[in-house]
Amino acid sequence: MPTPITTKAQLLDHLQLALELEHATIPPYLCALYSIRDGSNTQAASVIRSVVMEEMLHMTLVANLINAIGGQPKVNEEKFVPNYPTFLPEIVHKFIVDLQPFSPGAIQTFLSIEQPPGLRPAAAEPADDDRYGSIGEFYVAVQAGVNFLSEKGKPSIFTGNVQRQVRPEHWYYGGGGHALIVTDAESACKAIEEVVEQGEGVTGALFDDDRKDGSDTYELAHYYRFKEIELGRCYLQSDTPESGPRGPELLVDWESSYPMTINPKVRDFAAVPEIQALMQEFNRLYTTLLDVLHHAFNGQPQLLRDAVPLMYELKYRAQALMRIPWRDGRTAGPSFELTR
Repeated sequence: MPTPITTKAQLLDHLQLALELEHATIPPYLCALYSIRDGSNTQAASVIRSVVMEEMLHMTLVANLINAIGGQPKVNEEKFVPNYPTFLPEIVHKFIVDLQPFSPGAIQTFLSIEQPPGLRPAAAEPADDDRYGSIGEFYVAVQAGVNFLSEKGKPSIFTGNVQRQVRPEHWYYGGGGHALIVTDAESACKAIEEVVEQGEGVTGALFDDDRKDGSDTYELAHYYRFKEIELGRCYLQSDTPESGPRGPELLVDWESSYPMTINPKVRDFAAVPEIQALMQEFNRLYTTLLDVLHHAFNGQPQLLRDAVPLMYELKYRAQALMRIPWRDGRTAGPSFELTR
């Protein structure tokens, strides 16, 4: 396991990596979502969309954590944007993350991203002293660092300006959870727990029990939402990881998606300037979205409202690319490259 977090600087470094981790999952999820043809796979699309919104929430919670301890979230720099295909940063369980259309392969990748440690074969955990076994283990280390640095008698690490944080009223995206203000170790751990529960689940549990927040609802952890798509069946509240889903059928038509080129790059389309120009337009819009998020996470949280129309415009431009034939039976697609 990596060295425990014992300094504020180490904690800030880990939280910046957490921002990168959360963001690295969003373009692959969006490619799968955008590739689904209108009117088809409505349940699967709803599942993927809900996960995307919660990953955005996770980025917001991590940004609040960074601001709470006096740091500055960075989301619009070249090194922040993954170069797909890629590995997830800091995670030892290595698997390739691609930009690809909705398909069994895409869902398998999403399951690998969200897979709880207890469900992963021991053989898949190679020895590595510098990386974590899963995203959940990464956040356990972050939470341990928060608790260590907040022990009685130590100076408070929560010295940031609370006005820089995204408040619940700034969160427009719906779905499970909400923005949490971080002011101390207790609220910091609550924010971290929300991220882990929604993602891998707690020790492999099916549901994130939101009743503790007074909402009287249960939300499936991301891993099990993707498991529903893989197995074509919904979980009941009485189901367990061992029983598998025993609820209504979740209909999936794997053929009803645009066959976008896997991991497209702008440079690959130099021979077709019309397509290349459309890809560059998409990437400029994506870069604008990252700029908006950067400023929203750095003291202008009201700007989050500007991200909503940008997300819709990204969808329209991505789908327009996915309708353009390219070669080998594939279409063009978005590349999610930072473009100034």
